[in-house]
This record gives sequence, structure tokens and C-alpha cells, in this order.
Amino acid sequence: MDLELRHLRVLCAIADAGSVGRAAADLGYSQPAMSTQLRRIERSFGEPLFVRRTSGVELTRYGVEVVAQARDVLARAAAIGRRPARGAAGARRPLRLAATNSPVLSGMVMRLRTLLPGLDVTVSSVYASSEIVELLEQGAVDAAIAADYPGRELRHSSAVAHRGIVTEPSFVALPAHHRLRHCPEIALADLAGDAWFLTPDDGAGWPGVFYAACGSAGFTPVAVHEFLGDRLQLQDMIAEGIGVSVVQATHRPTSDVLVKPLAGTPLWCRYVLAWRREGLAGEVADTLFGSAAAAYRELIAHAPHFRAWASRTWSVTRV
Repeated sequence: MDLELRHLRVLCAIADAGSVGRAAADLGYSQPAMSTQLRRIERSFGEPLFVRRTSGVELTRYGVEVVAQARDVLARAAAIGRRPARGAAGARRPLRLAATNSPVLSGMVMRLRTLLPGLDVTVSSVYASSEIVELLEQGAVDAAIAADYPGRELRHSSAVAHRGIVTEPSFVALPAHHRLRHCPEIALADLAGDAWFLTPDDGAGWPGVFYAACGSAGFTPVAVHEFLGDRLQLQDMIAEGIGVSVVQATHRPTSDVLVKPLAGTPLWCRYVLAWRREGLAGEVADTLFGSAAAAYRELIAHAPHFRAWASRTWSVTRV
């Protein structure tokens, strides 16, 4: 089978969604058709790209390599023939961007300045993904980075479109002197006696998904500190042993803080690019997505704890 761009989009959609069914819904396919397409693509590569599990699919080590290359190809294809976006008489065109607490924001904006120099990008920090959807629906912003969780996908009207950037596992940050510091991964139940730092309700499912995971592990947190502020301040308090915290998988810890994966990966978060269909040209949306995906790959390159987890989790025995 000769690979086409549509095949690469299928692979990226499945990797982003973590599920063949969710990816099929995002691309407008039936699940059987998507499954058949994936099998044909994997036969073309000669080995599996995904591990099938009851909860969804996960990339194999080879799959991680293929999808990373697919994203680069799609971003380059989207850039062919593109000219700088400008308004009347060569004026710079505004792009109003909202973003929740996402690690990809700075890298994405940096790339946009290079790829679309005709855009005048302004960024608004908005914590709640539900509020981001409202701003998009009202036309107050043109595009946004939001977050949602498996089974609680972002809801909006047909005036708004969205595309998953990446679905990543949630890790935990511990003080470097924590009793579990030597464990390669931490069972959530083993943290039943610890205090937790938690960010507030984001209107998309957090912290409900956290409490549900704790309940499944057989406990309710003994103490919770609600925190929404500077990351360095949070890490200082973790380092002092005041509590532990769920963090993004690409989180860069200070020398007094450790970031560890959670055993069994009970928590996942998806970063989403959303935009107003009428307010954003398709090629601009493609560039936004490609820039966000590239920014995330760079974050992974600087997160050895995430790479170590991925090598253990996504590795397969090759024949």
C-alpha cells in the first residue's frame, strides 16, 4: 500500500485520541472502517504501531517514531505554498489565542512567529476549559488550547471545531526525600496518607477524575491544598514536604523534587486545539496544530522521566 497523507492523519488521530473509536468520531469515520484502515497501515509498515488494550490503544516504541515523523510530514505538507497571513493593504492580521495551563503554549507561539509572521498573536490565560469554550462560542477569541479527559471530551457547538494535540499520562511530583523516592513508579494507593496540592475545578472534569481514581484505589485524600499559582512556588512547597501533586508528564522538576509515573496510569489528560470555524482559515488551524505538536515533542526531549516511562510502557518485542 502506498502511504498517503490521509493515512498519516489516521495514525496521528488515533495516537492523539488514545482510542480507535474516538479517532473515528473525530475524523468522521465508522469505527470498523478506522480499524480496517489501521490494520492495512500496520501491514504496510510490517509491524504493530499500537498495542490494543481494553481501555484503548497505546503506541509501541516503533509507533512513537512513526507518528513523530508523520506529524512532521503533515506540518510540512500544510506549509506548501503558504504565504504570510496579512489583512488589507499588508496590515498584520490579529489572532486572539486563549490557553489553559498547557506546557505547549510558549513553544507553539514561538513557532507561529516564524511560520506565520503576518499574524499579530495575543494570548489570554484562561484556567477553565469550560470558560475557553464560552469565549470561542461568543467570538471573543479565535483559537485556544484547552484540556479534557478520556470519557469527558470537550463539548461545544458546531460553530467551534477541535482537534486533540496529545493525550498524555499524568505523573506525580514528590519531595526528593519522600519515602517512595526509590520506586520507578508510584501506586496511587501508596499515597493515601499524603496531603495533595490540587488545582480548582476546570469545568472539564478536573478534579473529579482525580477523586474517582483515588476512589478506585480505595482511599480519599486525607488533606487537600487548593493551589493555582506559580509552578516554582508549588515545587518549593512540595520540596518542603507539605504535600504531593499531580503534574504534567513533561513537568521539569527542581533539584529537590522528583517526578514519577503512576502505576497503571490511572489518570490521563488530553490537550486540545479548538477554534472558531468562521474566524480561522483552515491552513492557519493546521499551522497552529503542527506548531503545538512540535512544541510537545520538544518538551518530551527534555523530560527523561517521561521518556523512561514511554520506553517501558510502549516497548514491544520485535520478531
